[in-house]
Amino acid sequence: MDPNNADEFPGSAAGHIGAIRNAFIMLYAGVKDVRVLNGGFQSWKDAGYEISTEDLAKQPVGEFGIQIPAQPELAVDIPEAKEILKSEQANLVCVRSWNEYIGEVSGYNYIEKKGRIPGAVFGNCGTDAYHMENYRNLDHTIREAQEVAEIWAEVGITPDKHNAFYCGTGWRGSEAFFNAWLMGWPRVSVFDGGWFEWSNDPSNPYETGVPEEELISH
Repeated sequence: MDPNNADEFPGSAAGHIGAIRNAFIMLYAGVKDVRVLNGGFQSWKDAGYEISTEDLAKQPVGEFGIQIPAQPELAVDIPEAKEILKSEQANLVCVRSWNEYIGEVSGYNYIEKKGRIPGAVFGNCGTDAYHMENYRNLDHTIREAQEVAEIWAEVGITPDKHNAFYCGTGWRGSEAFFNAWLMGWPRVSVFDGGWFEWSNDPSNPYETGVPEEELISH
């Protein structure tokens, strides 16, 4: 499913998910002061602030100042994801829609395989690959920390564990990560390759359908 660019929200930008994705990349690189406009461009517009169409000239610098990445632990690769799946002190958290999770859709027109990573915890974010409404307030701002923490605690996502969030290509996973990072959780990461990278390797296992534990609970 693709967003309709004519829609007021999220349109082609999918809200402020792109800004939060950039925030994760900056943190990974080593930028010390990273902030996101809560609610994104839509909230700016809703508040009635001035909007410009001018493209300001970029000002490159000679040196970034540190060796990149300064915080490599914030990004998890496939071998690390597999170790997380084996650990009782860690969660690989699937931040995808239910239809993606059970394998009804891949979520993207460029991802062929449908399904989920066996053993991943479902961290339900929204209705499709371009919506994070379960992690947002109605005005698109980040949902209150205690509300997100309560939802996560119900499925064992707690701050005492290493929680690595993933989606299809890292954007929604970055937003879930950013929530946990803002709450001060000490061990949070993004499995950056997500379902896209995992599903491209035919040797990696995957599942479809409603998990047995979900059928039992319902």
